[in-house]
Amino acid sequence: MNNLGKFLSYYKPYRKVLFADLFFASLASITVLAYPLLINQITTKAISDEGIATELVIKMAGIFLLLMIVEYASNFYTDYFGHVMGARMESDMRSDLFQHVQKLSFNYHDNTRTGQLMSRITTDLFDISELAHHGPEDTVISLVRIAGSFCILLSINWPLTLTIFLILPIMLIFAYHYSVKMKHALKKNKERIADINSQIEDSLAGIRVVQAFANEEIEMDKFRSSSSRFLESRKNTYWVEALFFNGLTGFTAFINISVVIVGAVLISYHQLLVTELLTFLLYINTLIDPVKRLVNFTQNLQNGVAGFERFMEILNIEPDIADAPDALVSSRVKGKVEFINVGFQYAVGSHYVLSRINLKVNPGEYVALVGSSGVGKTTLCSLIPRFYETSEGTIEIDGTDIKKIKLKSLRDQIGIVQQDVYLFSGTIKENILYGKPGATDEDVIEAAKHANAHKFIMELPDGYDTYIGQRGIKLSGGQKQRISIARVFLKNPPILIFDEATSALDNESERVVQESFDKLAKNRTTFVIAHRLSTIRSADRIIVLSGQGIAEEGTHVKLLESNGIYAKFYRMQYDQANVP
Repeated sequence: MNNLGKFLSYYKPYRKVLFADLFFASLASITVLAYPLLINQITTKAISDEGIATELVIKMAGIFLLLMIVEYASNFYTDYFGHVMGARMESDMRSDLFQHVQKLSFNYHDNTRTGQLMSRITTDLFDISELAHHGPEDTVISLVRIAGSFCILLSINWPLTLTIFLILPIMLIFAYHYSVKMKHALKKNKERIADINSQIEDSLAGIRVVQAFANEEIEMDKFRSSSSRFLESRKNTYWVEALFFNGLTGFTAFINISVVIVGAVLISYHQLLVTELLTFLLYINTLIDPVKRLVNFTQNLQNGVAGFERFMEILNIEPDIADAPDALVSSRVKGKVEFINVGFQYAVGSHYVLSRINLKVNPGEYVALVGSSGVGKTTLCSLIPRFYETSEGTIEIDGTDIKKIKLKSLRDQIGIVQQDVYLFSGTIKENILYGKPGATDEDVIEAAKHANAHKFIMELPDGYDTYIGQRGIKLSGGQKQRISIARVFLKNPPILIFDEATSALDNESERVVQESFDKLAKNRTTFVIAHRLSTIRSADRIIVLSGQGIAEEGTHVKLLESNGIYAKFYRMQYDQANVP
């Protein structure tokens, strides 16, 4: 019922179109019901042994023409405006789903395949559009035609009418039974095609790795496996469809045969005229069409319900990170960040990635985080913008618990430069503008200059309007990093996070990017996750993390003098760098 209520709510902005659609659908159905009656009038009154009643035939022809015009206009409205209404509802649902997915935390996206989400946001909603349009329309058309036919036929001959309407309920029960089977089969199809989308997305995103290892055949085997499962589910669907539609064809033939046999008996007993039998046979087609519509409706219903259930499965997932009811907008942040007894685990019952973290970082302080892989350096920094929620303890910015700050306001105060830079498909200017949409061209150029990116940008064929490809594939690693730094310069946040942003660069690129970092970090609270320890020697403070929390902290010189974990890491890198 909750799903039904949610589905019906999408009709609200289009109520006038819906009511008009149902009105014209009813009008078209009434005109169709009138055709056999007009034919009956012509065969019984306009044609006789004495000849043709020309005046009556002309009158009937005029009524036929008028009804055809009304039917055409009504069907045109339902076909065009009804479909547009369904497409708009589909668009509204897609927007709601995309907006909701964007609110879900990193924890959700870490455990969900992108291809599955793409399938739910795109293909699942196509069927919902058809249901939104044809559902109410086909129901009204079917009810009007079936009820109208029953009343008209009953007035002509009730025994023959009962013959038809005794078979119809059995036909509808048959249709309902197989429509349920269709629903399960179609839902399985959606799940299987989502698996294929996910596998394709994964393989194509990593195509360079695939080709570098010459593992095309392995990826092909994965694809064949997914495709084979989808094929099996499709074969099952076609089996059900074959039983379904051929069964309905059999029922239609049975109704026609029954009417002819019972009609012949009634004619022999002078209880039915031949012209009335002709009218009944014409009304069978009028009846079968709404039955087919109901059958199509049940198929659309099952398709749409399957899609809407998958739609609601995601929409019902509550974001585990959201604004508190009393959350405030943060402005004029100085940049004091404090961790108070912070602990974090990815799932309840799993081991703690971080535990008992107590750390105070003053405004403008440059703090480096070091430690072995897996000790939680990136996770610790991800807790500041609330990409993940702390399992225990609190994090404060300028003395305010970050859970009491609106998410957008909080993240507006934080700039992040990652090792794996993500640039969007588009131009360089569009990617820099992502840091501050609406900024002027002058602001963009100034940010690029600060990031040491202006020179190489101007050397590109179209300068700032150069198209860089998906994920910035046309740029080098160092160029992509400088674009990402320019993006943060444009954003101009008081708090910065550098996540091993130079570890994958060559020495020359690292030097240029490091200069950009130093400019950006000036007078800002800065967290640097360091891989190359030589880049953080000038840090105000170095925090050494271990599996038990903060193991050491101090300046580069002080930590070397203490001869602890940091000194060990530093000597290992120094020795490796000096190996002949």
